[in-house]
Amino acid sequence: MILRDFVAASSPRLRRAVAAAAVASGLVAGTVAPGDAAGETKSGPITLVAFGDSLTAGYMLPKKDGFAAQLEATLRAEGRDVRVIDAGVSGDTTDMGLARLEWSVPAEAQAVIVELGANDALRGQPPEAARRNLDEIVARLTARGQKVLVSGMLAPRNMGASYAAAFDPIFAEVAGKYGALHHAFFLEGVAMHPEFTLPDGLHPNAAGVKRIVAGILPKVHELLDRVGK
Repeated sequence: MILRDFVAASSPRLRRAVAAAAVASGLVAGTVAPGDAAGETKSGPITLVAFGDSLTAGYMLPKKDGFAAQLEATLRAEGRDVRVIDAGVSGDTTDMGLARLEWSVPAEAQAVIVELGANDALRGQPPEAARRNLDEIVARLTARGQKVLVSGMLAPRNMGASYAAAFDPIFAEVAGKYGALHHAFFLEGVAMHPEFTLPDGLHPNAAGVKRIVAGILPKVHELLDRVGK
């Protein structure tokens, strides 16, 4: 799929810091039962962390319409006992995600969706840097015993064919290196469809998030099956 030229849209640093702190507070405040280790199948819901940028965070949307909330509602409607934690921070690049990984994703969570990279491409950052950061993120999560789903992103085509050729394969290759699951493109069926995006043409609206959830859901099922529930 060819994307329209993106316009970089990131929140002010203060807003991003406040959002990150709020995420951390929610994660620390008892979202996981004490004593549950990553990958264990004790009683209680699976804790699935959605770790990403504004696409995960639900930029400009009510909390109930964001990715984490819609995914959790869908899974629970299917009878899955899952709690989805929103660890998305608007404006984050892969290096910013790596910097906050240890406190954004608790070791007790059994599964993690990694959705980062869009802002790296929007800012024209070197693909090899994004690769290193994502590799380290997935390596650390895997070493904890957490099950990982890496969701891919496509480079804006105005960056040129050589940039896209270096950037687009990163996600599948990093996932494959660590035996993680891979979802090809987080915005599949949403990018380039104005009816599913906000006026900026980039961020999904509530209907767009619903479509994203539907698209990634089969891989989320695989992820939860790896946890054992």
